[in-house]
Amino acid sequence: MPELPEVETVKNTLKKQILGKRINNIKVLYDGIIATNLDEFKRNIVGQEFIDIDRRGKYLIFELHDYYLVSHLRMEGKYFIKKKSDPISKHEHIIFSLDDCELRYHDTRKFGKMYLVTKDKLYSDTPLHDIGKEPWDDSLTDVYLMEKYHSNKHIKTLLLDQSIITGIGNIYADEILFLSKINPNTKGSELSLHDCHNIIENTRKVLSDAISMGGTTIRSYTSSLGVTGHFQGKLLVHNKEGMKCNICGSVILKTKVNGRGTYYCPTCQGEKVCI
Repeated sequence: MPELPEVETVKNTLKKQILGKRINNIKVLYDGIIATNLDEFKRNIVGQEFIDIDRRGKYLIFELHDYYLVSHLRMEGKYFIKKKSDPISKHEHIIFSLDDCELRYHDTRKFGKMYLVTKDKLYSDTPLHDIGKEPWDDSLTDVYLMEKYHSNKHIKTLLLDQSIITGIGNIYADEILFLSKINPNTKGSELSLHDCHNIIENTRKVLSDAISMGGTTIRSYTSSLGVTGHFQGKLLVHNKEGMKCNICGSVILKTKVNGRGTYYCPTCQGEKVCI
């Protein structure tokens, strides 16, 4: 699944290729991706121009003249820039015809969603009103996390909660907890203020490093738009089951926390029974 660094990479790449281009036509080949009224979506988006592209959590926000197009890639959504003469693949579901090319939304599993809203309804008529703080938000503090994490839920589950910190997915949650020396089965209520401080610092470090390397390209998520992520080469625990920890030499283990595959070092992060 594309997480914050991958979505940021897509944002930055698309900004170089489609800003200033006009949407002359649109083809919706699978309407389950459109989360707002389909007829209004198709009617209102034609004639609009891409002014800017922003990101909030894992959401792409395309600014048009009169609307915002909000897109969530979910598990396997991707954008491609293609020639109008290129054949349409079976997994290309939304096609924006621009001046000299096409922007195509490709989604093997069809889980992605798009919302077209007027500019005054960006946070009221999209899921953006439910998401938490950006990792670099000044109001993301140790005290804020202590309050939000005061729970019997495991920290791995809490770290994936998009209403607390937005943008963290399974891959980066494992890396953040490893660097913070926190076992993924630790309950939120067991965390200290110092633990919360470490989580914030390591969240920023891991995500910044991943963005600088174009994100992570493994298994279900591969980059499009001619960009390939390289952060997978820096992963310390995720997908490293059976390999030796780079810090202590212990064997990396894999477990499940709330149904999510989770990798950790039993020495650096401590062994803890899931209750």
